[in-house]
Amino acid sequence: MLTPDRLQAASGRWRALAALAAGGLSALAMPPFGLWPVLALTLPVLVFLIDGTAGLPLRRALRASFFAGWLFGMGYFVAGLWWIGQAFLVQAEIFMWLMPFAVIGLPACLALYTGLGCVLARLLWTAGPSRILTFAAALTLAETARGTLLTGFPWNDFGYALATDLRFAQSASVIGIIGLCLITLATLASPAALFSPLGSRRARHVPLVLAVGLLAALWTGGQWRLATTDVGTVPDVRLRLMQPDLPQDQKFRYDARRTVMDLYLATSESAGGLAGVTHLFWPESAFPFFLEREPEALARIVAMLPRGTTLVTGAARYQPVPGRERPDVFNSVRVIDSQGTIRGNADKVHLVPFGEYLPFQETLEAIGLEALTRLRGGFAAATSRSLLAIPGLPDAVPLICYEAIFPDEVMPASSAGPGGPGTRPGFLLNLSNDAWFGLTPGPYQHFEQSRLRAIEQGLPLVRVTNNGISAIVDPLGRIRAILPLGVRGVLDDSLPQALSSTPYASFGRGIPGMLLMGCLGVALVLRLRAMHV
Repeated sequence: MLTPDRLQAASGRWRALAALAAGGLSALAMPPFGLWPVLALTLPVLVFLIDGTAGLPLRRALRASFFAGWLFGMGYFVAGLWWIGQAFLVQAEIFMWLMPFAVIGLPACLALYTGLGCVLARLLWTAGPSRILTFAAALTLAETARGTLLTGFPWNDFGYALATDLRFAQSASVIGIIGLCLITLATLASPAALFSPLGSRRARHVPLVLAVGLLAALWTGGQWRLATTDVGTVPDVRLRLMQPDLPQDQKFRYDARRTVMDLYLATSESAGGLAGVTHLFWPESAFPFFLEREPEALARIVAMLPRGTTLVTGAARYQPVPGRERPDVFNSVRVIDSQGTIRGNADKVHLVPFGEYLPFQETLEAIGLEALTRLRGGFAAATSRSLLAIPGLPDAVPLICYEAIFPDEVMPASSAGPGGPGTRPGFLLNLSNDAWFGLTPGPYQHFEQSRLRAIEQGLPLVRVTNNGISAIVDPLGRIRAILPLGVRGVLDDSLPQALSSTPYASFGRGIPGMLLMGCLGVALVLRLRAMHV
């Protein structure tokens, strides 16, 4: 079943099963497994399935290529994203009926991009070894579209397979996740070239030889960068990250507010008190209430904080709207000093569809549907991202929950980089709550994607979550301190200094975009040449 001849001779049912199984096995390349070499076995299967459409009328060939890609994607996304269904068990009596839509429906939609990528590949297909480049470029374009269109969902982009190795991940400082995706697909699909219908035996080995050489060069370059780049720490700063491991079914219960505060305060002081700590960090949506309406809770925070210590926490924020009874509610990061003064806020920009708001909110609420957070009217979104000023620290880039998975939305337009001139921030701050998903692969995948943003931008990452994974990561992606998944506790460490910049921070999609367009251009030229031979 792994060779083109056998796939072509098999019935349609067996070809469909091969696509589905290959896609499912491909999920092993993602965290927490990180078995990226498995793609060298599974991606060639998809290449062979497209090969198998040779000789068919174009319309049938495109349809067959689409379904091969769609089934591959379906297997990949079901196996890699099944854990999303865990969120619907938090309040199972209300939301469990929606689980099939998340576990099956979402992968079915995401797989459309893989199917369309295979259609584009088939349009540019040639029979020789060069089809590997065509395959990689077409699917990379599809993955880029998946991360951008309809609010985008770039979770488990194929490029994260190589990024699980920190030495390969260093190339993201130049080419970002788009370039890593292109390289991952091209190098790990290259074994299929050995079975090319056309081309000499020597030519058939060229893609594989080039792939091995490229991977070796990237690995060596990454190792050199890690060994030769010194990263200092910001002076006079001592951070404490608090991970409460609070069960999700308690987190939003107002009647549990005292229990929540008791847990947060006790855990924050559990490592011999807060003496010497300059900044204390709590996770996303820390409280089941608005701070402004609970003076007792704010007073307890003030009593805990030593003089000069600042608390940075996730907390909902409300803002009255003139002429409307219901205020806007924002998912926010809030900065509180030791006097109880709220010194700053940063509101979430990119909200989670069906989690924090409903598309066509009023219509769907009218028929009884609710978002997972059960906030009537949904959260409001900030119009743009801005840096967060925290006393005693460099400016932070606030990223709430899954905002950290969107590489092109990380930096504010006012900061240095492709968005415009300005002050370069000092670190990425990612507050999250992955307790929705329990002890599943989801939090591991989320952490690795957040860590790659640090490498792309050359900025350290401070990541604080409810149940893990919380960590302090330097701008090369090296973990300085970490609290694993499902553990309650604190970690103390310094804040690493930012790098001056990276090519990706300066040019954004420019470099990987030119690389991708160049590969697509080469594929088009080769296709046109083959048509005239």
